[in-house]
Amino acid sequence: MALEFFRENEQIFNTLFEAASEGVIVVNSQQTIVTANQAALIMFGYNKEELLGEHLNILIPVRYKSNHHQHFDRFMKDSEKRQMGHGRDLFGVKKDGTQFPVEAGLNPFQVDGERFVMSLIVDITIRKENQQRIRELNAELEDKIKIRTQELRNTVDDLEKEITKRKEAEKRIKLALKQEKELNELKTKFLSLVSHEFKTPLSGILTSATLAEKYTQTEQQEKRTKHLTTIKNKVHYLNNILNDFLSLERLESGNVNYKYTAFSLNKLINEVIYNANVTLKYGQEIEYDSEMGDVTLYQDEKILELILSNLIGNSIKYSPEDSTIYFRIFPTEEKIIFEVEDEGMGIPEKDQKHIFTRYFRAENALLNQGTGIGLNIVKVHLENMGGNIKFESIENKGTKFTVTLPSQNR
Repeated sequence: MALEFFRENEQIFNTLFEAASEGVIVVNSQQTIVTANQAALIMFGYNKEELLGEHLNILIPVRYKSNHHQHFDRFMKDSEKRQMGHGRDLFGVKKDGTQFPVEAGLNPFQVDGERFVMSLIVDITIRKENQQRIRELNAELEDKIKIRTQELRNTVDDLEKEITKRKEAEKRIKLALKQEKELNELKTKFLSLVSHEFKTPLSGILTSATLAEKYTQTEQQEKRTKHLTTIKNKVHYLNNILNDFLSLERLESGNVNYKYTAFSLNKLINEVIYNANVTLKYGQEIEYDSEMGDVTLYQDEKILELILSNLIGNSIKYSPEDSTIYFRIFPTEEKIIFEVEDEGMGIPEKDQKHIFTRYFRAENALLNQGTGIGLNIVKVHLENMGGNIKFESIENKGTKFTVTLPSQNR
């Protein structure tokens, strides 16, 4: 009866259907095809006579046929206009067996008490191909970013080693700025996060290097030393930022390979303290047990150095002049505990639950330089190495971080 209705009114339906650029297929409640427009016929490769009266399964790939009947029954039970395949990829099959991706919208209606569904079908093959190309381009972009990031790190490392050679320092700074510009072209989101963190110290480096050149007399050595110290401090700060972002990239990509070796704890601590002393504010000091008996650890030395340097660096940054940072170490047979305590601004109580969240910065620290990723990196590394981190803090009084790691003595 329904098929006769559509045949009797074929001219009306043809006028309506052929005006649509999408493929249009109408089925009854038994999923029998009762009509289709020219766009649908071309899309699936059939003549109208070949489709009319056929079951809708003729246009559905074999692997989807078993589930399609259930989906259709549920739709007919609670029918309303909707998009098919929420969260799923949909495919049609042509007369020659070729499968292709589609989008389909379902529109129920009734004629003389009989229910029908009109499907608006769009071939999205080109869109899928474009999406795949975008994914490939994004992958290529990520590879370039890794290369550029490594190049930038190498450049800053070289700059730190050659800091006494002013001419070479200027050359390295210009290269760093050039590579920073390249990073902006490669990944805007990355640079927007760290641009301020780079620009401020680099500007200070350039200014100090320029001023240091002007002091050529012996009696001006104190002024030269002051500017060279400024350069050293800012390069050290830049190096820490780069280490943080390289660690973040490796953690996100799953490319972290921990290299466990036996090393002297005293040697590591002296390296951490030496680097930290370069960044101390006026009157600040680090109090630690420099006479601790030699202990051999079996851990990832570079990662442990990054963790301790990050915590001590934060204490220096967020503490005032003429204050003390306490660095304590408690080695045992089973574990080793590090404590870093300061007399700084502390962490507001309402912010403490977010302190290890990536990119989060406490409300009272927003005016200080920082990216908000250091503590997140520290926490993830420690958990990967079988350790943990906790803290106690009182605003305007100070903060104490406690790190616990398996000692793995050898």
